[in-house]
Amino acid sequence: MTHESFARPARLPNNPCFSSGPCAKRPGWSESVLSNALVGRSHRSTEGKERLAELLERSRALLNLPENYLIGIVPASDTGAVEIALWSLLGARGVDVLAWESFGLGWVTDITKQLKIEDVRIIKAPYGQIADLGQVDWSRDVVFTWNGTTSGVKVPNPNWILNDREGLAICDATSAVFAMELPWEKLDVVTYSWQKVMGGEAQHGVLILSPRAVERLESYVPQWPLPKIFRLTSGGRINEGIFRGETINTPSMLCVEDALDGLKWAEKIGGAKVLFERAHSNLSAITDWVNDTEWVEFLAEDPNIRSNTSVCLSIVDKWFCELSKDEQKQITKRIESLLENENVAYDINGYRDAPPGLRIWAGATISKQDLKILFPWLDWAYASVKAKFKK
Repeated sequence: MTHESFARPARLPNNPCFSSGPCAKRPGWSESVLSNALVGRSHRSTEGKERLAELLERSRALLNLPENYLIGIVPASDTGAVEIALWSLLGARGVDVLAWESFGLGWVTDITKQLKIEDVRIIKAPYGQIADLGQVDWSRDVVFTWNGTTSGVKVPNPNWILNDREGLAICDATSAVFAMELPWEKLDVVTYSWQKVMGGEAQHGVLILSPRAVERLESYVPQWPLPKIFRLTSGGRINEGIFRGETINTPSMLCVEDALDGLKWAEKIGGAKVLFERAHSNLSAITDWVNDTEWVEFLAEDPNIRSNTSVCLSIVDKWFCELSKDEQKQITKRIESLLENENVAYDINGYRDAPPGLRIWAGATISKQDLKILFPWLDWAYASVKAKFKK
């Protein structure tokens, strides 16, 4: 059977949520897990503080953080955590900022246009490729994403990060944490949000700091004013309360309860190792389908840099490639809409700034069986949209 004539499948995925953020809830999740949330209670109450501290302690243990690293909850999701790090830490020395997708490019804009740091080197690569990591100068601060959510490109290994670096390694790892093993000793700042790999509710970010990052905070004061929600120090010392659950702003205790549920699920199934295995297994299933499919290919051609969470796919059918970019975007949007209307897959269109294509989340909360059910639907949807578009 050619891709022109795929039959309409009958079986639906158990969970059609394949969005790359917010991501699918854990298997078996229901609203009942929120029944003990401290709604109507102060997060500063004894029980509120205990719940926040428990969340940080469970996170630390699941991530296997070094004992001397700090972990805290901050406002505004991963974006807020990254912004706090950039505004609080940069400016003490030159900066190398790496960008190979939309969010990395966003940090370039913040560093050059908002903070207006003059000594900045921008090391870029197009979607589907990765920046030349050999160009990085570790006498400088280095800002980068570990996994490019909008391009499906991840850092291949940690070998390029020097152990005896002078600058700080500042890593936006929101779609990598809990799906890929991170070399904590090589990272000074790591940020993520609950809404990605663990499928938690949005709004809050997590900020992890090494002793070197704390030393910078206590020895350097940026030349620009810091908004209250960005301030990590008080009187020249780190505000340790933030890293005990005494959040800068009021957290949603519903979101806290949901994040705790995700962590408990991860502990129950075997911890971080099993989370990694689930994401790797999902990528393997997608790889098998892509290898057997004529009309689609990975945006990241090099398997060594291919994400196991935000899997970005290019349509390589000759007919599609000869269309204009606007027409290609129409096609991918129609595929997304068709599958959504069939309750097969939600939110799988490629990111708006990325090349036209599809994006499928494959993190640990996704069932490999659901992916296998999805693949025939993708074939059918592409063939159906193509046939109608050509008329």
